[in-house]
Amino acid sequence: MDIGVLTVPLGGQSREEAFSYLSDIGVGAVELGCGGAPGDDHLPREEYLGDEEAQSELRDQLDEHDLRISALATHNNPIHPDDGHANEADTELREAIELADELDVGVVTCFSGLPAGGPNDEVPNWITAPWPTEHADAHEYQWEEVAIPYWREIAEHAADHGVDVAIEMHPNMLVYEPHGLARLREETNERIGANFDPSHLYWQGISITDAIRYLGERDAIHHVHAKDTKVYEAQAREKGVLDTTPYTDEPERSWLFRSIGYGHGESHWKDVVSTLRMVGYDDVLSIEHEDSLTSANEGLEKAVDLLERAVFETTPGEAYWAE
Repeated sequence: MDIGVLTVPLGGQSREEAFSYLSDIGVGAVELGCGGAPGDDHLPREEYLGDEEAQSELRDQLDEHDLRISALATHNNPIHPDDGHANEADTELREAIELADELDVGVVTCFSGLPAGGPNDEVPNWITAPWPTEHADAHEYQWEEVAIPYWREIAEHAADHGVDVAIEMHPNMLVYEPHGLARLREETNERIGANFDPSHLYWQGISITDAIRYLGERDAIHHVHAKDTKVYEAQAREKGVLDTTPYTDEPERSWLFRSIGYGHGESHWKDVVSTLRMVGYDDVLSIEHEDSLTSANEGLEKAVDLLERAVFETTPGEAYWAE
């Protein structure tokens, strides 16, 4: 199992500088943004798509620093009610899949997107309850009329290119928890799965190891983010966890994204790693740093330090004691 990093926090550095730094701190894989919210500082998609020379230079850099690409990242909303927004996001996603194929990268990470609540609405609508009943109707519209037809096309595109699409379960998106992810996979094909990011599940009260088992039973985990969250009980007791307080107003937040180990301890992360191995996932833990209480470098280095003690570096031996 490799320790990886989504390189977005290092966007102020050149790719060479970022790769050198990550290799020096013990990272074995990189997840490169190529559009949408992650940006494209280290992989401008349009410059690399179809350009064998540029792709060869990237491979040389990876080899020099003993790194591999775990995934290409393009997080946006391809089912946004604004056609311009949706079309841009759709192009990013389709081209990311095509570029992943050209680079022999097996995974593209993304969001499910979020439609409007009806064909005449202008803004996305995150529906979290079935009542009043027009909300249930809107939720059904989002799935049946928008999301399923769109993602069936993307699933076919991904299958044509031999690439898995790993959707991050994220609030304010249609798919934000494991049952929604499983539904989308069932409605499309096996190329659709999870970019399993526990940080968004913690504050929803979802058991991480149970969620891993649930999706693992469906062979639906394509990629994993290593990202922690701390729920601050005093604030949560007063206003719950559906908190619209700005992320930078840390003392007033009910929860914050934290560096690995600052939301949950080492024993928890060892349990996460062990459960992933139980369900057959033995690929990458890609650290996503979004901790506003520390710098990117310190957050990444402390995360790598903890995960080095948690990940397994060898394959299991024979269970001789069970014979």
